[in-house]
Amino acid sequence: MKNISVLFLAVTAIMAASSCSKSSLEFSPTDSGSGDDILREASTAISSVNGIYRSMWTAGWSTTDNTHQCFGISAYNLALEVMADDLIMQAQGNGWFWYDHIYSTKSLYASSMFRSYDVWYANYKWIADANYIIDAEESMSGAEADVAYVVGQAYAIRALAYLNLATWFARAPYNPMTGMYRWNDPGVPIYTEGTGINTEGRPRENLEKVYGRINEDIDRSVELLEKGMESALNTGNKSHINLYVALGIKSRACLAEGDWKGAYESAIRVIDEGGYAVGGESELMGGMNSIDAANVMWGAGIETSEQSGAYAGFFTHMDNVDGAYAQSSPKLISRQLYSQIASTDIRAAWWDPENEESPYLGRKFSFSNVASWLGDYIYMRVEEMYFTAAEAALRSGDSDSAISLMNTVMAPRNPNYNAANYSGTLLGATTTTWTGSFLENILIQRRVELWGEYGRLFDVKRLGQGIVRNADDGFSSECLTSMSRNGIDISDPDTYDWVMLIPQDELDANPNINEGDQNP
Repeated sequence: MKNISVLFLAVTAIMAASSCSKSSLEFSPTDSGSGDDILREASTAISSVNGIYRSMWTAGWSTTDNTHQCFGISAYNLALEVMADDLIMQAQGNGWFWYDHIYSTKSLYASSMFRSYDVWYANYKWIADANYIIDAEESMSGAEADVAYVVGQAYAIRALAYLNLATWFARAPYNPMTGMYRWNDPGVPIYTEGTGINTEGRPRENLEKVYGRINEDIDRSVELLEKGMESALNTGNKSHINLYVALGIKSRACLAEGDWKGAYESAIRVIDEGGYAVGGESELMGGMNSIDAANVMWGAGIETSEQSGAYAGFFTHMDNVDGAYAQSSPKLISRQLYSQIASTDIRAAWWDPENEESPYLGRKFSFSNVASWLGDYIYMRVEEMYFTAAEAALRSGDSDSAISLMNTVMAPRNPNYNAANYSGTLLGATTTTWTGSFLENILIQRRVELWGEYGRLFDVKRLGQGIVRNADDGFSSECLTSMSRNGIDISDPDTYDWVMLIPQDELDANPNINEGDQNP
């Protein structure tokens, strides 16, 4: 009988780390014996958590090639950006992320070099490593708060990984445009215990079970991380998932599920209790490259050139001035979205509509130190929580709260903004079918704010809208021709073009998933 997929069990050990400073989260595989030793004490088990975080921004381990576009969370967010509507690649350039942009990676599921393999392998590796930590909860010694802090992060990591997998390998569970749920759609296999070479692969579970797992894990994480706030191991390291980041992850899952109450309550706790400040000009206009900013909740501090990944890193692709890959493939904002930005909005300066060679060129991201390839990766900011809470409040019928939240987050951006000028919840069938509603405006401000950093396709899928790309918005003829030639139609919100195929290696190695279980 075949055993569990080689994709994430080729290495079953925990990644260990020796430091938990701002960013020096080194990792190296350990054998199972030393892994058991590490997990006996919370004070040493934290190094295993650090190892997982380190792998979330390290290139070169999740695929057999193409590592310059495979550097963990920021790479996956960028891929989801270029697959959507607001971030445009002006040209193919060196090729990185281009095949995501033109929807030519799905057919490459048999290769260990491309996105399908990369996302599957990485997230199941994080799940496998988190499972070892979770399994050790009862036997782990140390102060109760210390154990809670360590294990709480492992639960959050597992929840996030399953949310990532569901985002990439399934359709959204809820379409608010139709009010229809897809709970019976196939999701991904679920593993909740440490796995080994003799563990048999499991079948795909439906989305109801996958999101049930996500919800259970993130709620357990919140419970533990509340206890862990008093831990001596909790030094305020923003490279760690704390209570409020866990609530942020929960809010994302709730949005995908159409759970407006859960999304609101999670996001508002972050706003009211987290101590984060809405960013203003100094936080927004400095290149988005420091997790020390008061509006940043979670990210990866990159302190040395050895940690930066050099060409295999975010800013190489997104710094349109000093990033080598960005210079060969400039990143632009859609002209339609840019036209929605008020002239008094300071965020308009994130792009240059007058650039002669690259109209609407992005200026939002820049290296903090070009010579050393430095710049922190930002995974979550408090502004996201305001837009989430406002959307959820409005969808729940509480327009007063939505207005207050929007006015608060927009005040440092546009002094002329007043959410009370908007009303209604009508959305168009596509993301550029404008209605002028309040809900649409909330989503527009979210799109502008999170451009390039969040993974826009996650929102497109869960909103139930389609995408229409055209040359007038800045999409290249090469992109549009390639999509047309391949029969790509992303104007249909039910499309499977947004759903990756399960890697062939998984089909070959897992006896409980076969070709009949493959996505369309």
